[in-house]
Amino acid sequence: LHLCVTNLENISDFNNINNDTLLAEVCLAAKHEGQSLVEKHKEFKKTHNDSNICTVLARSFADIGDIIRGKDLYLGDQERKHLLEKRLETMFEKIQKNNNNKLSNLSTKEVREYWWALNRKEVWRAITCGAKQKDTYSKSPEHGTTGVSHERCGHVDQHVPTNLDYVPQSLR
Repeated sequence: LHLCVTNLENISDFNNINNDTLLAEVCLAAKHEGQSLVEKHKEFKKTHNDSNICTVLARSFADIGDIIRGKDLYLGDQERKHLLEKRLETMFEKIQKNNNNKLSNLSTKEVREYWWALNRKEVWRAITCGAKQKDTYSKSPEHGTTGVSHERCGHVDQHVPTNLDYVPQSLR
């Protein structure tokens, strides 16, 4: 399985990168990934009736979070992974420099964590764009009860209906 982050790999205008431009690129990658997964899932569902597209999207969302935060364990094309990681490092250093008053006391790793926490809701909305009205995501809220997201995998819910992005990649 290959996560589609081609647009992130092709960013070269580092002089104009900021929180908004990076968010746009990450959301674009998430939207394309989500649309691709929704299409592939239609065929997969024919032989795996218990499969839920919202869970599939949540796992991919978590992978995007790992990539952004520099925690991706992907063992495939190491050259591409290394190049993307270098580009992300450069982008986050630039964002940190541009927001020196807020982020100056943070390490680049902490800036990446902060950025993800701040923007994960928008990335979730992007990855679930292609979900259908009837698609719902079962979750266990903080209160210990099981609930269900609104339509389209919780696309418009107030909070992201998954915390898989905070579960270590090796455990999901």
